[in-house]
Amino acid sequence: MSHEETTGSTPITITELDAEVEGLTVPRRFLDLLAAHPDDAAVQSMNGDGGWDSWTWGEVGDLVARAAAGLASLGIGEGDRVLLMMRNRPDFHWLDLAAQFVRATPVSIYNSSAPDEIAYLAGHAEARVAIVEGDTFLERLVSVRDQLPDLTHLFVIDPPADGLPDGVIDAADLLHDGNDRGDLDALAATTSPDDIATLIYTSGTTGPPKGVMISQYNVVYTVEQLRRCIGLPEHAPRRVLSYLPMAHIAERMMSHYQSAILGYHVHCCPDAGQLTSYLKEVRPEIMFGVPRVYEKLYSGLNAALAGDAERKAQFDDGVAAASEIVQAERDGTITDDQRATRQFLDDAAFAQVRQMVGLDALEIAVTGAAPIAREVLEWFNAIGVPLSEIYGMSESSGPMCWSPHANRPGSVGQAIPACDVRIADDGEVVCRGGNVFQGYFKDPGKSDETLIGGWLHSGDIGEMDDDGYVRIVDRKKELIITSGGKNISPANLESALKLISLVGQAVAIGDDRKFVSAILALDPEAASVWALAYDRDGVSLRELADDPEVIAEIQRGVDEANRKFATAAQIKRFTVVGEEWLPDSDVLTPTSKLKRRGINARYATEIESMYA
Repeated sequence: MSHEETTGSTPITITELDAEVEGLTVPRRFLDLLAAHPDDAAVQSMNGDGGWDSWTWGEVGDLVARAAAGLASLGIGEGDRVLLMMRNRPDFHWLDLAAQFVRATPVSIYNSSAPDEIAYLAGHAEARVAIVEGDTFLERLVSVRDQLPDLTHLFVIDPPADGLPDGVIDAADLLHDGNDRGDLDALAATTSPDDIATLIYTSGTTGPPKGVMISQYNVVYTVEQLRRCIGLPEHAPRRVLSYLPMAHIAERMMSHYQSAILGYHVHCCPDAGQLTSYLKEVRPEIMFGVPRVYEKLYSGLNAALAGDAERKAQFDDGVAAASEIVQAERDGTITDDQRATRQFLDDAAFAQVRQMVGLDALEIAVTGAAPIAREVLEWFNAIGVPLSEIYGMSESSGPMCWSPHANRPGSVGQAIPACDVRIADDGEVVCRGGNVFQGYFKDPGKSDETLIGGWLHSGDIGEMDDDGYVRIVDRKKELIITSGGKNISPANLESALKLISLVGQAVAIGDDRKFVSAILALDPEAASVWALAYDRDGVSLRELADDPEVIAEIQRGVDEANRKFATAAQIKRFTVVGEEWLPDSDVLTPTSKLKRRGINARYATEIESMYA
């Protein structure tokens, strides 16, 4: 079943959109933006004085031209790979675009990658050039450079204070002078839709990372799908906040490709840990976040409100009333009285909360990359945050399903415009369209397993209702099968467990076991609020994990969560751990997906004790 129309867009088929983007590339679309809006704000970055440094699109274009000339002078051209390792900063945008203009392939890798991971990724990509941000990135790459025979040039943006190591060049030398925009016109004319725009390396949760080849055609096609999904004009100077790793397709598509084509006004946040303060400064109009971002906002706001029990009770009553009104609006049964009530609630409480955290200007808020608890999404919708869930993967250039203007909590929306999505006979979600990738770099065997007859096989189990809304049941390879033969979805259990106020992360255990158990990691912020309220101020997270009252409160939450599931799927035992699980560690990927093998290894003793 395909869905060809989304609120805010006009119907379009795969064939029609394919014809519409024929011959286009990101460089060609970027030049269209540059010609029409050279003086518009493009990229901003906070400086050391608390103000913002800003670049217009015209200035970005000049830097792209200079960097492209620099790359070309090194002999970098069609098919060469350029490794980028830096935080969210303006330089990324002109360096990545410059590589595309000379028909090279920019490859961004996660900033926290260890030396052996850098060696693997740079070696697998056969990178000829690497551009890194500063000392910490440079040290790791230099330590494995002797393992990278293809790497001929290494640049650093912020040179070390004690001087450049041998063979390392200041990235300022890459920006050649004396180039005008005419050079970009000539370069763009040579680019091809078949050029590989980037390699996105998978997070490696099920084996070595694979290089997802995304072509210029894929990018241009997908940006147009998203533009139609949102209902944006050809030029859309919306404020966006860039804070997630550029090595992830969602951030790459959100704040880089869409900005270069649609003209988003990008504000760079170099550290995701600073997101809260940046939200208040930027007040984004379009925002993407992995579920953990919204879960932390949800927990933080509720913890703040909990300081005044009466106010919290009134707020919760308002959320409950607003949730019913939002659902009536979805059902098309909303009354004038309900609209008036919603406006009253917004004026009295919700608008202040949105403004307090910097969510008051949002036109579109989206979450993806992992499941989000339905209750969290509905809570944000109730307080007026237009949050919806998107579904896709690197191999679909990001999106596959999304209904931002007609979301149904519990589902990930309908197929995006000009994308066919179906549920295969075995329950797997499959799709086809111009957003489907070109295969895995240097791995035709894996490519053939994933791309079958033009259909991308997601590896996810899903269901589709009569209106085309898709619900993801679980990862095909992550279903828990108990020793009694019961198939259980860990993702659904884990989403419910993370709604417990003191729980930051949860993982369900039970494969080939006689019952399902869980490892629950305390949420540091919620735990500190609890500790203050219960005379444990200053008590460590590890000590709180052993506190009988903490365990009793979590037990009440587990009992509540269990009521939502069949007996075989209920949590029979759990272990609370006083450790914060950090992204890009042995337990979480850079986008906060669970690394189940790493969790099983770290907590092997605790897991075995639950089955003793």
